[in-house]
Amino acid sequence: MCLRQRKSTRRPRSGGVDRRGKIPDMVSIHVRPPEVEDRQMPGHWEGDLIKGKNNTSAVGTLVERTSGYLILVKMRDATATSAVEGFSAALNSMPLEVSKSMTYDQGREMAKHAELTQKTGAAIYFCDPHSPWQRGSNENINGLIRQYLPKGTDLSKHSQEELDAISHQMHMAAL
Repeated sequence: MCLRQRKSTRRPRSGGVDRRGKIPDMVSIHVRPPEVEDRQMPGHWEGDLIKGKNNTSAVGTLVERTSGYLILVKMRDATATSAVEGFSAALNSMPLEVSKSMTYDQGREMAKHAELTQKTGAAIYFCDPHSPWQRGSNENINGLIRQYLPKGTDLSKHSQEELDAISHQMHMAAL
């Protein structure tokens, strides 16, 4: 009777078991080379997806760990295929020496990470579950991007040119 939804019982929890499935052949963040951690060498990225209304649209975010350089990537949707296409296009647009690795959370959109590595040559590392601080630069930037791309909006209406303008504006604000 005291429950907010006025239901008589609560649904049992899964006991802490993650039922979303596992990403095959994940490489843990704990085996990244030390050069990634000390942020001295450019070319190591943190990535994520910002999802739009009803999770039907998405924008990929890539933040370079040393310089804080931001790339926003227009995605068709929030699927693994779109992530491979979008992130590989972004990483391949740069010289190889500045696209060495990418650290990501354990989102299902990275299920095809081996294909992304094959297309770009960048090693993909995965954070521990529920540990957003392991990609702190990206999480911070995503919060700032939400000022331009609010939650609950349709992100598919933004063109790549508009996303480039947003990232440029954020770079200028940081100077």
